Amino acid sequence: MDALFLLLPISLLFVLGIGVAFWWAIFSGQFDDTQDAAVAILKDDDQGRSGPD
Repeated sequence: MDALFLLLPISLLFVLGIGVAFWWAIFSGQFDDTQDAAVAILKDDDQGRSGPD
């Protein structure tokens, strides 16, 4: 029973921290454009680079 008094506040702090991090990610624009990063690798142009010497 004593462990419950320690683990419950710690778990509530973790949940609060995760909620704050998720709230920050939503409102800072982290999820605004999820397709450009996936398509950017396909648009990579390596023709201007020279090969290894």
